[in-house]
Amino acid sequence: MSEPVLIERTGDVVVWTLNNPEARNPISDTETIAALEEAIAAADRDDSLRVAILTGAGTAFSSGGNIKHMRDGAGMFGGSPAEQRQGYRHGIQRIPKALYHCEIPTIAAVNGPAVGAGCDLALMCDMRIAASTATFAESFAKLGIIPGDGGAWLLPRAVGMARASEMAFTGEPIDAATALEWGLVSTVVEPGTLLDAAHRLAARVAANPPQALRMTKKLLREGQWQSLDSLLELSAAMQAVAHHTADHHEAVAAMLERRPPHFTGH
Repeated sequence: MSEPVLIERTGDVVVWTLNNPEARNPISDTETIAALEEAIAAADRDDSLRVAILTGAGTAFSSGGNIKHMRDGAGMFGGSPAEQRQGYRHGIQRIPKALYHCEIPTIAAVNGPAVGAGCDLALMCDMRIAASTATFAESFAKLGIIPGDGGAWLLPRAVGMARASEMAFTGEPIDAATALEWGLVSTVVEPGTLLDAAHRLAARVAANPPQALRMTKKLLREGQWQSLDSLLELSAAMQAVAHHTADHHEAVAAMLERRPPHFTGH
């Protein structure tokens, strides 16, 4: 079997590519789950990385769960109800937890259909851009199942409850133009320019101090559920740390001296 996730680094940006194009890049296989989890953990440990891009090999972003394995009761889809519950908890649900807690900003470059858990995988990233050929389907109902990977939490936060309900209850796909209108993605580009567009966005993000980026991402995450008072307390603590970084002093000096800054991550 080829590597389930290809990892390619360019400067301070890393690209993770789901690498099972023949099966349209499912993410329910044990090897893919482990590879994604390790790639994310490695990025967290590397203070020189600033942004990650997630995309799919071939014509699809991700088909989500492996339907043949569902049919055969293989892997995480096998066993009794109790065993299947544990299969989800210790299988595919490791991916949303890893991406949610990933410290560096992430970009989903959606190159084609993002179906079921593949749609949710795009939603797990902080930013999403799509090729004009991309489609998004919260299609679990079509298989008589429910979003088992956090989609019911992720999708309403991206498009609002009414549109999330429409997608989840019908299971029908929306095209890239609709995804843009609904706010599911921020940009739609031609397929041949998708990765270039993702790298341009990554460069705009990576131009900023990396520790400030990591702390800002943490605040955005915590702000989804904390009270204002709690978030202000966390912000004050993190701001005190930020003020004492070399990158903050460099940013202030560069602005006052009207020159480009040079950030080191310290």
